[in-house]
Parts: sequence; C-alpha cells; structure tokens
Amino acid sequence: MNTKIWTVDDSENLSTSYSHISQAAKLLTENEVVAFPTETVYGLGANAYSDEAVQKIFAAKGRPADNPLIVHIASKKSLDDIVTNIPDYVYKLIDEFWPGPLTFILPKKGERLSKLVTAGLNTVGVRMPDHQLALALIKEANVPIAAPSANRSGKPSPTLASHVYHDLNGKIGGIVDGGPTGVGVESTVLDCTTNIPAILRPGGITKEQLEKIVGEVSVDKALVEEGHAPKSPGMKYTHYSPNAPVIIANGNYSFIQKLVNEYKEAGKSVGVLTTSEGIPYLQADKVIACGSRDDLRTVATELYDTLRTFDETDIDIIISESFPKSGVGEAIMNRLLKAAGNRVVEE
Repeated sequence: MNTKIWTVDDSENLSTSYSHISQAAKLLTENEVVAFPTETVYGLGANAYSDEAVQKIFAAKGRPADNPLIVHIASKKSLDDIVTNIPDYVYKLIDEFWPGPLTFILPKKGERLSKLVTAGLNTVGVRMPDHQLALALIKEANVPIAAPSANRSGKPSPTLASHVYHDLNGKIGGIVDGGPTGVGVESTVLDCTTNIPAILRPGGITKEQLEKIVGEVSVDKALVEEGHAPKSPGMKYTHYSPNAPVIIANGNYSFIQKLVNEYKEAGKSVGVLTTSEGIPYLQADKVIACGSRDDLRTVATELYDTLRTFDETDIDIIISESFPKSGVGEAIMNRLLKAAGNRVVEE
C-alpha cells in the first residue's frame, strides 16, 4: 500500500490546507485508515461505523481485537448520536475541558457503532480533540472517527508524523502531518457510568483539575493495586516500550549514576532518561534530557520522542529517573511503568 502524506502548516493558504484535509477525509469515507495529529499524540483514524474500516486499524497496529478504541467527534451535538444516559456532571466537564484531552466512558447508544470499536462492550469512550486539523478532518469526513495512537502496538506513541511513518508506512492509507503534538501523553479516560466518576487512565487532564469541577473523583483500582484488570482503552497490554529494556531508578542522581556504573562494569551499554536538571550529574553512553522537573508538562510532551530516540542508538538498557505521582506526573509515571514492565529499583 502506498501511504500518502499531506503536510499542513501555518504557512499554507486556506485552500491548500482544505484540499489536503478533503483528500484525507475522502479516504476515511472509503473505509481506509488515516493518521492525523491531535493535541495529545497522533491518532490512527477510521470510520467508527464500519467494521471493514476499524478492522484495518487493528491490522495496521497489530493491536489485539479485545482492546477497545476511543471515538473522536467534532461537535458536542455528536455526543448524543453515540452515547446515552449522560450524567449531569459530564456536561460540566465538557464545558470546562472540551475540546481537550478528556475521554468519557459512557453507555453506547444503539448498534450503529462497529462492535470492533467497543470490543463487544456496552460502553464506549468518546472525546473531542483540541486540534484544528483533527476537528476539520472529522467534520469533513462527517462520521465519528475511531482512533487509537498511530503506532505499532506496544511501541511508544507517536508525537511526530515521522514516528507514524516509521511504524506504519505501507500499512495505512495516509498521514496528515501537522507538526509536533502538544500534550504528549494520551487523554485522561474517565468512567462516567457511576455516580462518582473514576479515572481509568491518567492523562492530559489531572485528577486535581477534574475535582475542582465535580468534586470527588475516584481512581480505578487497576492503576494503584496489582491483580485488577484495567478497563480503559490502551491500558490492557504492554505499551510504550522502546527496543532496549527500561528500568526506573527511584532515587537521587548519585543513585542513578551508581546503577549506570554497575551496568557498565557488567559490559552493558547504558542510556539514561533524565531531565535538564540531571544532565550535569550523569554520565553514560547516551544521556537524554526529557523536559524539566520544574515543569512536568514538558516531560510529558517529550517523553515518547525521547523513548524513540533511544531506539536510534545501540544501547543495551535504559535507566530512567522517576517522577512525583501528582498532577501530570501521574500520567508520566503510568507510561514509564508500562514501558518498564513495572521494573523499579529503589534507593
């Protein structure tokens, strides 16, 4: 398959941009899959009403079919076409955070959605992305778009079109290149089928932000206790993993350097994922600054690109510093722990 690439940037005139979006939307209406940017990561989109189209997402990604997908819409009105029994607190959150990186899990409405989207469940995740290209594409296609991250299953999510091309060239119909994404980690997934909403996946909207609007918000037990099956799209299987194994070092920079030295003495080539603050204190075969500890949102933005950069080296192991589990740090540590297979070394 020839993967078409449409590059859309601020320097292009409106008619050129519309032509690109129109071509990409036409592929979607023909039940092909198209990657596109959102404010979180690049998504791999397909017509959410078509079994044929949605199946192509799973085939391109190598994604297990029992892993549900999030449906993307371009207007609040479209929500009523897809879900039912919407609690009042959802509308409060919509007013505050949509468009944005917040996905609601709600009872699906009718049988029009492909059962592949919901993995046979009676609920579906829905969000409205905060990205003009994504919204324009959905509006032009005139159907809800099912879209997981546009990467091979298990690999770090793509925050650049080049990441998508690396993973999926020849496997999908096209890529809308809208430059780098902003938030860097996927949307927060909120179960809204109960009186008290529950976070199933931490993401770009924090627990603290949600509670300011609706009061108490719980956290799914699968995020805090072992032995509980996760309920959220994108959280059931190993994710975000670079080629080299990842170990999270929970300690100061001296402790991280000690671990590096031990692996070096054992003949390993070592990479270190740190922040700008850690660069002066750490030496290894490859040391990469992933944002700043003073602003964890910069870490979230750069996390997946940093993990992918390690794949361009020949290192044997990646040692990552750990981050506070508060605010967006909860999402960062969630992704790092998945990438590391929960391998943590304590000081």
